Parts: sequence; structure tokens; C-alpha cells
Amino acid sequence: MSSSNSPLPPEKLLQAQNLAAGLTQDQANWLAGFYSGIGFATGGAAAPAQSGAKTPLTVLYGSESGNAEKLSGTIQKTADKAGFKTKVVNMGDSKPGDLKKAENLLVVISTWGEGDPPDTAVDYYEEFMGDGMAKLDGVKFSVCGLGDTSYEHFCKMGKDFDARLAALGGERVFDRADCDVDFQASFDKWLDGAIGALPSAAVAADLQAAVTAAPTAAYDKANPYEAEILEKVVLNGTGSIKETLHVELSLEGSGLTYQPGDALGVYPVNRAADVNSILAATGLKANAKLGDKTLVEALQIEFDITSLSAAIAMKYNGVVGSKDLEAAIDDKATFKDWIWGRQLVDLIEAYPFKEWTPESFTEILRPLAPRLYSIASSLKAHEDEVHLTIAAVRYNSHGRDRVGVCSTFVADEVNVGDKVRVYFHSNNNFRLPESGDTDVIMVGPGTGIAPFRAFVEERAATEAKGKNWLFFGDQHFSYDFLYQLEWLDYLDDGILTELTTAFSRDQKEKVYVQHRLMEHGAEIWKQLEGGAHFYVCGDASRMAKDVHQALMDIAQEHGGKDAKEAKDWLSALRKEKRYQRDVY
Repeated sequence: MSSSNSPLPPEKLLQAQNLAAGLTQDQANWLAGFYSGIGFATGGAAAPAQSGAKTPLTVLYGSESGNAEKLSGTIQKTADKAGFKTKVVNMGDSKPGDLKKAENLLVVISTWGEGDPPDTAVDYYEEFMGDGMAKLDGVKFSVCGLGDTSYEHFCKMGKDFDARLAALGGERVFDRADCDVDFQASFDKWLDGAIGALPSAAVAADLQAAVTAAPTAAYDKANPYEAEILEKVVLNGTGSIKETLHVELSLEGSGLTYQPGDALGVYPVNRAADVNSILAATGLKANAKLGDKTLVEALQIEFDITSLSAAIAMKYNGVVGSKDLEAAIDDKATFKDWIWGRQLVDLIEAYPFKEWTPESFTEILRPLAPRLYSIASSLKAHEDEVHLTIAAVRYNSHGRDRVGVCSTFVADEVNVGDKVRVYFHSNNNFRLPESGDTDVIMVGPGTGIAPFRAFVEERAATEAKGKNWLFFGDQHFSYDFLYQLEWLDYLDDGILTELTTAFSRDQKEKVYVQHRLMEHGAEIWKQLEGGAHFYVCGDASRMAKDVHQALMDIAQEHGGKDAKEAKDWLSALRKEKRYQRDVY
């Protein structure tokens, strides 16, 4: 229970905390009502939860992978306990003009890619930032942004919404939080402060928080499940330059479930070679103590020792104090180019420091975050199992061999019979249609095929009658046709209605999935106009943008629309949840 925003003097707050510690839930509810009565009698702020006149609160979220959506639910539960009448609003299902009706507003929004809004919030963001947006005088608000400090435009959406709300006349009651990938502690601190700063009963809220603990899942991100590896095979044929793994994990006895479209978080362990490189560059000893672990143990499992960004470089120089590094960071464009293809060890070697301690060094590091992989299986087809499709990342840059931390952990460090720490990440923005009669078109080149394997397995298991059209692309037909035999079997069985492939290196001119979409534009337009759902999974930086443009072109060529009408048409599809993307 936080006291940072309590109106009570310290001695009174201590009394309230001591009293709360000995209360049952029913007693806390009664006492909250009692304090509410005091508030009315003295003309102070009353706790409306027990008076019947609850204070309205709007929780607005914009979510790409599901984090912001999940946190909006946490806000709602916390706010309801604090005496608010809480309404949760998805930016993808609402209009910015509706905010005129809000009295109190909490916003949680993620930043995607290079400073972009979540896919479902694009239209909302554009209208919200536009000249026609209405004034929001008197709306009390606070904003929580989710982002990743390894990107240049860290938490840009949170910053934009915060500034815009203030410019429109809103009253900021609590400072914005900018949360990194390990967001839970920062989010909890923001939520505690924001709820306490809104006009409600701080005493009642404190009492409730003291005796009410939110139920925790048996296994979740903070308490991952150790899943045994049942199968691990390379899907690419001999001769491919790629290494794509099919991995099967056991869920037996865990009680865990998932839906097609969800992702699995996998906690990696840093490679010994990378840990040793860091120790050599810093001069630190592997057996030095850091808390209850040796430094080498902590570097293996607790810290991100490879990522490099301008934000990390600034934290690094906060200890090192190098004038040369300071000047390099100040030249943002040049430093961004220098960072490209490099890792933390390169920074340490370029700007060495001889006085590191285990504590001072690890304080500049981010926690070692789990990696999310789209699930490639349906529970209806594989009871007590979850399957993944993982591309092992290996490359050489600036004279050093590099690897993807988690992908090569799975590829090289664990084998069948070993266990890995995992948790499920729900993604309600990537779901099959409710009706099995609805047609689906799926575009998944490379490892983007993963969720569509789950989709087709689910549709087969439920005997869905709708058409299933799959677009798959990769480099070579002979080496890189992932799950080829399965797709051919589904075609023979009539479960897969159509399979369209694009193997980019099998002919002189490179052919990608967006080219195949254009070739089949007339039929795609017909199916979409008939109610089909369209899905895209894979690379966000190029493929997803090219596919989006192909849909725009199809709408103009086969639907007779101009550019604006095509954009509006796609926006409508997105709002109807008939155009969904899982891109990374």
C-alpha cells in the first residue's frame, strides 16, 4: 500500500494501516462506508462506492500485442475496488469525440515499431491528433505509455497522448509513466499514484488495498511454467541458408490453456560465450558476488547483456563519464548508424572503464526479457501441448559472430527432455471469426506461418465450413516450404481451400506474397466483400506494409475506389476485426 498520495499525516496513515491489517474483507467494506459517511458529514471527499453515487472513470487503451489490453483490466479491477464506476474503452472500437463525456480518464497505450500507434488504434490516433478534435476542458487524466528503450521513439504514443490531452484542456492529475519492456513495477507505481490522485476516497482506497490482494494465476509471466521439450526438428531442407525449428512443448499437469492467435513467452539463458565476452571486456570476475548469486549466474539468467541502444549508452556513460562517448551520443544520426549491428560488448570495448563493480555494471542493464512467439498449434489437435516455429538468428557484423539470444538458446542449448520457462500471452487482436462459416484469408511468409498452422488445425477440429485460403512465402520451394506435407494433406482433405505460394529466389525476378495477392486481386476482393476475414503475420518493417498497400491497390483496381475510399475501406475492415495483423 502506497502512502505517496495519501492526504493523511504520517501518524494518521500509520493508524489506518495498522487497523487495515487486522480486518476481514467484510469489515473493510463496512469501514470504507463509515469513512464515506465522515466525508459527507464534513463536506470532504466521500467514497462513492458505498453511497451509490460512484465516481465515473474511463479507462482508454490502445494495444498491439495485448499488454495494454491486459493492463486496462488491471486498472478496472483496482479502480472498482477504490470506489469508481469504471468503463474500459478500446481505441479500436470508439471515437475520440466520446472523451468529451469523460470526467476522469486513465490511458494506457503501447508504441509500435518506429513510434507508431498500435494497429487497431491508427484511426483513433489520427483523429485525436487532428485539428477537428473537440476541447476536453476539465477532464482529469493520467497516461501510462508502454514501449521499448531499444527503439529511438521510446513510448512516443504515451507522450503524444499526454501532451495532446493537456493541450485540449485536460487536467493532468498524475505524471505520465514511460514503461520499458519489463513494465510491471513501473505500471504498478503509476496506477497506485494515478488512482490516488483522482477525486475519490483515498482513505477507503487505502483500506481496501491493504486487505484485498488480486488473485494470481498459477503460472504467468512472473511465475513461468517449466515445460518439457517433446520434439525439436529443423524444418528447412539441406541446402537452405535458414534454420527454422519446429518445437513441441508439454503442458501436461499444468492446467494451462490457450487459443489460436495467442503467443508463448519463452525465457532464455544468455550464452556462455556472450557472458565471457562481457566479463573480459569489463574486467569483472565470474565468481564475484551479486546478491545471493555469483556474477556469472546473474549475467546468464537475469540481465540483457547484448542489446545496445542510445538509452543504454547514456546509462553506461553516466558511470563512465567519457567526453568522447558523450559527443558521439549527441550526434544522434551518426551514433544510430554506429549502433546498427553492434552490441553492448562493442560499446564496452570502444569506451573502456577499469573501475566497474558488479553492482555499478548491472545497474545499467535491462532485465533479460522473455521473447514472444506466435503459437503454431491448436489444443484441440494437440492435447496438453503447445508448438512453436522459431527461426534461429545467426549473423556476422563488425567482425564478430552474433546470435539471437532466445532463438539460439532453443536451437543450441536445450534438447528433447530439457525444460524451458514459459508463459502464455493472450492476443485478443488476432482471433478466428466467431462463426466457422466465415471465410478466412491468411498471409504468413516465413515464420509468420506459425499462427495459421494453429488456425487451420482449429478449423479442422471444429469442422468449420468456411473457406481457408493460405498465402505462404519464403526463399526456395525445395528447402524452405515450411510444413509442406501438412498443407498438402489439408488440400487433399479439402480443409485448405487454396494454397498460394511465393518463393522469392526460385526465379530471376523476386516474387513475394504481395505480388501473389495482386495476381488474385479479383477473387480476394470478392471474398472480402462477401464477409471474409483477412490475416497477416510476420515482418512488420516491409512485408506487412507491402501487403497493406496491396490491399489498398486491390480495393482501387477491383472495387473502383479512390485512394481515400480504399483507406477508409481498410479502416472499416479493421474496426470490424476482419483485418487483423500479428506483426513484429
